[in-house]
Amino acid sequence: MIIQPKVWGFICTTAHPLGCELNVRDQVARARQAPGQASVPKTALIIGASTGYGLAARITAAFVYGAATLGVFLEKPGRVTKSASAGWYNAAAFHQFATRAGLPCVSINGDAFAAATRARAIDAIKRELGGQVDLVIYSLAAPLRRLPDAGPARTALKPIGAPFTAKTIDTDHDTVIELTVPPASAEEIRATVAVMGGENWSQWLAALDAAGVLAPDATTVAYSYIGPEITWPIYWHGTLGRAKKDLEDTARALRTQYAARGLKAGVAIMKSAVTQASAAIPAMPLYLSVVQRALRSRELAEDCLAQQQRLFQDFLYRADSQAPVDDGHGRWRLDDRELRSDVQEACLELWPQITTANLWELTDYAHYKREFLRLFGFARTDVNYQDEVEARREFPCVSCE
Repeated sequence: MIIQPKVWGFICTTAHPLGCELNVRDQVARARQAPGQASVPKTALIIGASTGYGLAARITAAFVYGAATLGVFLEKPGRVTKSASAGWYNAAAFHQFATRAGLPCVSINGDAFAAATRARAIDAIKRELGGQVDLVIYSLAAPLRRLPDAGPARTALKPIGAPFTAKTIDTDHDTVIELTVPPASAEEIRATVAVMGGENWSQWLAALDAAGVLAPDATTVAYSYIGPEITWPIYWHGTLGRAKKDLEDTARALRTQYAARGLKAGVAIMKSAVTQASAAIPAMPLYLSVVQRALRSRELAEDCLAQQQRLFQDFLYRADSQAPVDDGHGRWRLDDRELRSDVQEACLELWPQITTANLWELTDYAHYKREFLRLFGFARTDVNYQDEVEARREFPCVSCE
């Protein structure tokens, strides 16, 4: 079939298998050129491993450090007349390149909140990955979580206490609009923390430890974002921020709970990036278009892979054996370049000037749109999107569905 992008708002409902494969190939090629320590990590579990930061972490662990990897994700395979999700194609491509390189890898397609998925992961660690994991990465961005006896909890992208009004981009029509988001209810706050907070991360660590598959002196990290004041009402001071603060509380609890076994647990504060998750957050498309311009003009821009390589090298596995420096709150900051005063001053100066008429001129919106489409395998100059392709891509994947 011929696969073209079908975009509705912040969602692309199609993905291109060859484009996604080439995206992964390019990241793998870059990872092979990066310096790494061959001894650590030996086996990495990545929960949320098929796109964005999770995929980049899996590529870094495997192709920079030579680790065996177990990836957990929830993606849709392709059919004869319908494309798979981008994450499915990414995982298929990862398996292709890892197998060629002789790197052990196992993938589980299932609900990362479910006990059955944790049980499958533990079984795979015991049977196929040497019996233990020494790195656990929690990179889960989910719209909902099915709670036992309580029905689904859904993520709400809302402010807390008062409505939030700000400029954003209507990406369907490439126009700058003003958007007002009502404040979250108490139930929406609770549900967002249940989905995006640290409870499930803690449950994964408890299950791994109880099964005897968590290695002594293991490392675990969850990904978070704080961002600048421009986005605080909808993010850091909103429902998502409340969930991310719960992640930080969880990290502190994990360090205490597993202190005797030497577990290193932390929250990594990442920079903003064009991902499927960030595209859904009100005001973020415009902010990303502005901040990317400021970062690129100063040669400070980093994509997901570059951020992961810096996380591994400077924080998780430092060559100088020094303890990684946190910000005083137990957080490892990789948003330092984005939050540099000159970068944020440039954003604040530009923000009130932006209109539909000057959007393409004053911001990096063209780059944002291109990067958004590339998430789904489109907008590559080395792919002919008029060619027919096979929508189904098969690879060894354990299903928990």
